[in-house]
Formats: sequence, C-alpha cells, structure tokens
Amino acid sequence: MRRELRETNQYYYGDLTKIHMHPRPARRELALIVFVCIVCLPSCLVRKRVVPAPGAAAKHQTRPLLTATKEELVERMHRVSDPIVSFTLKADMSPSVGSLYGGQVTDYATILGYVLFLRPDSIRVIGQDPVVHSTAFDMVSTGNDFRVSIPLKNQFFVGHNDAPANSPNKLENLRPVAFLNALLIRPPGPGDFTVLQDDTNETNALYILMILRKDQDHLYLARTVYFDRYTLQVSRQKIFDRNGYVTSDTRYGDWAPYSGVLFPSHIDIQRPQDGYEVELKLLDMKINAGDIGPEKFVLNQPPSSKLKELQ
Repeated sequence: MRRELRETNQYYYGDLTKIHMHPRPARRELALIVFVCIVCLPSCLVRKRVVPAPGAAAKHQTRPLLTATKEELVERMHRVSDPIVSFTLKADMSPSVGSLYGGQVTDYATILGYVLFLRPDSIRVIGQDPVVHSTAFDMVSTGNDFRVSIPLKNQFFVGHNDAPANSPNKLENLRPVAFLNALLIRPPGPGDFTVLQDDTNETNALYILMILRKDQDHLYLARTVYFDRYTLQVSRQKIFDRNGYVTSDTRYGDWAPYSGVLFPSHIDIQRPQDGYEVELKLLDMKINAGDIGPEKFVLNQPPSSKLKELQ
C-alpha cells in the first residue's frame, strides 16, 4: 500500500512505522528529464521546413548577400553623386495621376522628355506631346524658385518650390524640384545624423540608411535610402516632411554606366501628397559633357500666356 503524506511531501509504503523519505527532484533534474523526453519523441512529431534565402521570395535570388558598414554605404553615395556636375538625359516619361495609396489612378500616354541639370540645384524638364511632338510643358528651377510654361493651355506659372501643389489638375502640380530631389541621390550633409537598419528577411534583403536632421530642438527623419544587399546599389529613396509624411518615394533600377558614371536607367517617381507619379526609362544620357551653362535654365514667359503666381 502506497499513500502520500501531503503535509510533508514524503511517501510511505506498507507499514506506517517504516517511512521512506523521497524529496522532490531539483529543478535542474526536472529540466533534464523534460529535455530527454522531447529528444526521444518519435520523428513523426518533428517538422522540418526550408527557409528561403533573404529576398528570394520576391526576387528569386540565389546569389550571396553582400555586407557593408554605414560608412561604406555613405561612401557609395558619394561615388554616385560627387562626380556629377551636369547632365542631359533623354527618357520616355509615363505620368499617372490619382490616389497612389489605393484608389483610382489614371495613366496618361508616354511622352518624350528631356532633363538638364547643373550643380548645385539648377534643373530644367521639358516634355513633348507624343503626337505632334510640340512642347507639352517646360519647367525650370534655380534655387528656391520655379517657372513652368504650358503652351497648349497658354499658361505660365511662377512660384516658390515649397508652394502648395493644390491644383485640381494633378499634372499641373508637377514641379521641377520634384525631379531634382528624385534624380539626385545626395549623401548626408555635415549636420545630418545617420542610422543604419538591416532589413533582411524572407521577402527583403535591404540596408536602410536613415538620415535625420535637427530643426532647433526637433529631430526628424528627412530621408531613407535603401540599398539592395545583392548589389549594394540604391534601390529606393523616400523623402519626408517635418511631420513624417512621405513627400517623395522614388525607386531605382537597371543601373548602368553613362560617361563612366553609374546612373539608374529606370526611375519611378511617386508624389503621394501631390497625387501623381512619373516613370522614366532612360534612352540616352550625357554626364559632364561641358555644354550646359546657366543660360540653359532661363525660361521667359511667352507674351500671350496667362501668368499665375503660386505662393
């Protein structure tokens, strides 16, 4: 006969006068027993699975991942940006307007576009009508101001680059500074703070360089630059306002050498707050050709056009 002495956590067998003391096993011994039981379970209770390589689910990649430090990624940005003093590019431009975060989007016909750039911040963007090859728009930005001519509507706009883009016609919200900020991947400035995130999982294989700025006592996220960990090339750049909302989201692909300088051949510019998107596929590009001067960025108002100032 076996009975339990609950008060003392001891056991006795048979004769009550002969008590055999059996203290409870120590916790370490219990853990060992549980481990042995798990290991000895039948194989039918054990499941094995194959985890895809980082980013393979989205890109079907089989190449090894590349590693880099924050300083090395910043240096790569310098190698892409610093050599460019000026450029002229020719591209197919495909504009779209609508709600980029879900909703109806209207795709317009692809037009032929030209972009001229001169350091530090002069840019000119010209779009040609796809049918008659006349100028659909001509826009220039130098410093803080921009000028836009739309000959087909006999309109001419002038204003500051930070003027709100609130036209009901979303294509009229196009600003040359939007192209400037998207086409150039500038390294962090002297007053910027940088933080590196490794975003590598089954669907992504990315480094994300976060660039923060300080406005008085307020530290805010200004930009994020994404690096593909299979190539270490920039694949995306997001620009934020001081409240954390995305003002520009640009994706880059098909990097190729132009005049000895690497530049993306496929650029997709999204402006979610302005309600439009422009996709560029480069046809030709000349970097530092020496034929671009300040005179290329002079845009005068046509005599018969209607002037509209944007504040």
